[in-house]
Amino acid sequence: MILPSTGRGRPDLMRFRFVNSKCRKTRRRLAHLAIAGLTTLIAAGDYVAASERRSERPVESIESRPPGEPILAIVSLQNQRITVYDANGWILRAPVSSGQKGRETPAGVFSVIQKEADHYSNIYDDAFMPHMQRITWSGIALHGGQLPGYPASHGCVRMPFDFAARLFDVTRMGLRVIVAPTDVAPVEITHPGLLRPKPGAGALAAARTAEADEASRKADQAKRTAGMAFRESVQAMVPVRVAENQIRRAEAQLAAAETAPGSAIPTEAREQAAAGIAELQAQLAAAKAELQPKLDAVTTTRAAVVVAEAERIAAAEAARQVTRELEPVSVLISRKTQRLYVRQGFEPILESPVTIRDADRPIGTHIFTAMDRIGGETNMRWSVVSLEGGRPHGDVPESQRRARGAHGRDVEPTLTDTDSAKGALDRIVIPQDALDRIAGIAPRSSLIITDEALSAETGKGTDFVVLLSGQPQGGIKIRRRNPAAEFSYAPRDRLPDWRSPSAGPYSIW
Repeated sequence: MILPSTGRGRPDLMRFRFVNSKCRKTRRRLAHLAIAGLTTLIAAGDYVAASERRSERPVESIESRPPGEPILAIVSLQNQRITVYDANGWILRAPVSSGQKGRETPAGVFSVIQKEADHYSNIYDDAFMPHMQRITWSGIALHGGQLPGYPASHGCVRMPFDFAARLFDVTRMGLRVIVAPTDVAPVEITHPGLLRPKPGAGALAAARTAEADEASRKADQAKRTAGMAFRESVQAMVPVRVAENQIRRAEAQLAAAETAPGSAIPTEAREQAAAGIAELQAQLAAAKAELQPKLDAVTTTRAAVVVAEAERIAAAEAARQVTRELEPVSVLISRKTQRLYVRQGFEPILESPVTIRDADRPIGTHIFTAMDRIGGETNMRWSVVSLEGGRPHGDVPESQRRARGAHGRDVEPTLTDTDSAKGALDRIVIPQDALDRIAGIAPRSSLIITDEALSAETGKGTDFVVLLSGQPQGGIKIRRRNPAAEFSYAPRDRLPDWRSPSAGPYSIW
């Protein structure tokens, strides 16, 4: 089923959804009640059939070892199955139902770009899509749904409800999702052409983090010192204000007495009043003398706060930049465009020309994934999945596809041929200046080498999206976004002014 984007950024859609929100909720409740009643009526008659279907749709998991963090998910269109891998092999596996003929789930390379536990379609009668994990903004996602045993959705990948919930809880944004025409499994690979972590990056990040923590501590101390100095200045201001008020009252009383009609102030009384005023002025001078250092301290400590806060911000930014280099990086090399692209955190950060030997000869599509560090910080374990164009599964009769899907669930995935992947790496020559600008490689980083160009689905808020041109793309073609001319690979401090993922060239569905 095509998963629509939310319509945010479209004022007309926002008004429509606001006005009809109560109606939508009421319709959902009525629909849920109707479904519950219908389920009760047919439960007895369908008990045996349902049991058989459940027995044909097992959810498997690795029990022989503690599972690690999911790094990669592979959806097999041929076998109608999803398999989730950590750094040491597969950990979760379940049947799926992909897009039906004419609305096929597109084969290619994707990643999770949005997660929503309770999602409702806004074009298919509020169809419930629980534990939705979006892989394109135009409407393809993984989510819980009914599995009839063959491709039946409008483009999404339906999974068993309990499996979808379990997967939702253990994945995070950016999880690589490969939709394969057949069923392939990643294999470990070594090759000198694979990217390496930058030496000392971890130690540098730790040092910058410590510096940021120390700068933050100093900024907090400077604020406390400035606060104490201000409180002391306020306390020292009290005697000054008291003396000033007393002087004003004494001077006003003396002036009133001198100007009163028919009154004559004795010389002795005038001298006493003047002496009192002089004494108050002396007290005022002493209070001001005591106040001035405290006012100077307020000025000094406030200036120190400004300096310490600037240092805190600079140290925090330096730590953030270094730490960012330890985040996963995605590198894509396209034979079609003869270019290298780099993304990190769903942002384009680099584009560079690249040399591909025998550029007229196909190279295939190979997804290399960094699994974990080995040998300290200087090396990385890599796996690879290679995709073949194959015969479009849309050309196979529906009856054969159903039978093949049911049987294929019991078949182990085919291991990727590393010779083909190594051959692709042998043909790539990355300029040294581009290598120097690629951030350090961390676990879950990826290198994609492909014959294809970037899909128009690659854009704001996505990792790289690659569609296999030799496969049917009905589920995405009917909601195709405009060509990806809205973004460029600019330096991070000069990124283009992106629009909302729900506006501009993005689908309104």
